[in-house]
Amino acid sequence: MPYSLTVQKVDGKPGQVYYPLKLNQVPKPTPGPKEVLVRLHAAALNHRDFFIRQHLYPGISFGHPLLSDGVGTVVEVGPEAPPSLLGKRVVLTPSRGWASDPAGPEDISRFSVIGGAALYPVGAGQDYVVLDPEELELAPPHLTTHEAAAFPLVGLTGWRALVTKALGVPVGKDPAPAARGRNILVTGIGGGVALAVLQFGVALGANVYVTSGDPAKLERAKQLGAAGGVSYREAAWDKQLAAQLPSSRPYLDFVVDGAGGDIVSRTVKLLRPGGVISVYGMTVGPKMDWTMQAVLRNVELRGSTMGSRDEFRDMVEFVRRHQIRPVVSRVVKGLDNIEAIDGLFEDIRNGSQFGKLVIDISSEGEGSAKL
Repeated sequence: MPYSLTVQKVDGKPGQVYYPLKLNQVPKPTPGPKEVLVRLHAAALNHRDFFIRQHLYPGISFGHPLLSDGVGTVVEVGPEAPPSLLGKRVVLTPSRGWASDPAGPEDISRFSVIGGAALYPVGAGQDYVVLDPEELELAPPHLTTHEAAAFPLVGLTGWRALVTKALGVPVGKDPAPAARGRNILVTGIGGGVALAVLQFGVALGANVYVTSGDPAKLERAKQLGAAGGVSYREAAWDKQLAAQLPSSRPYLDFVVDGAGGDIVSRTVKLLRPGGVISVYGMTVGPKMDWTMQAVLRNVELRGSTMGSRDEFRDMVEFVRRHQIRPVVSRVVKGLDNIEAIDGLFEDIRNGSQFGKLVIDISSEGEGSAKL
C-alpha cells in the first residue's frame, strides 16, 4: 500500500514545538477524467518544511503530505487528459494560485506553496499523486532523478528574485543583456535558492560574488563559477568584498539576499546609485533596517516570494537550455526511513548542507503506465 509523509500534531508553542514526522498508509489514488497519476521517484526538502515542523509557517495541515519539490513519471492519464504525457518524467509545480501577474498572486487568498498546506492537498512526500496536467513540466532530460527533484521551488524563488525583481526582466524575455557583465552579490551560499541564483547568474554572464560563514562553501561556490566570496563572520566583510570587485566596475549592481539583518547598511556603499536589493527571505530575523543613506543613493529594496506559473515555465526552460545541474547535498532512501529523513532536517537546523536534501522514493520505471 502506498505511503504519505505528514507531520503529527503535538502540544507546543510556535518556535518551541517540533512536530514529529508521521508515515501513513494511503490508498492508491485514481485520476479524474482530466487528471494524471504520477508515480513519484524523489522529493526534496526546503527550509519551509523545517519551519512547518516548528509551527513557524502559516496555514499548515497535519493531514496533507509534506514537501513541495518532486519528480516522477506519469503512469496513468484520465480519458480527457493529454495521452502524450503517459510515461513522461515530470516535475511538480511547487505552488498554486499564481498564474502570470508579474506584481504578485492574482488572489493572495488562493496562493500557497504545496506540501503540508491547508489550502491544497498536494505534496511531494508520497508515493503517488493525482494532478492537473497544467501543474506539471517535463523534467529536463539532462538531470538525474535527484537533481530534478532538487530544483523546482528554489529554482522558481531564485529566478524571480534575480530575473524579475533584481534585473527587472519580464516573462518571456531574454535576461542575458540585463545581466551580462554586471556584479551581483548572493548572500548565504550553500542554501538551495542562493545556489540557484549563483548558477543562473553565471549562465547569464554576470560576475557573481557570494557570502558564507564557511570557507569550504566559499571555495565550492568558486568551483561553480563565483567570481569571489567573503565570510560574513569577518567584521569588515563588506570592505573585503569591495577589494575583490573589478577596477573596471568597482561596485555592485544587484544584491540577492535571503538573510535580512544588516544587509542594507553593509552593501549601501557598495551598490551603484539606483542599485537593487532583492530580498526573498529573512532568516536572521523578521525585521531589517532601512537607512537614509540608501534613500539618498536611490537604492531600491524589492521583496520577492516564490513566483508565478509563467515564471516557473521560463525557469525550467532556462535550466534545460543551459544544462544547469542543481547541487544535491545528500540523499536518503525511502519515505519509510523516518530516522534518516529526520537527519536531513538536522542538516537544515545546523546549516551544514551545500545544496538540496533529497529523499529517494522509487526507481524510475516502477509502477504501471496506462491510459
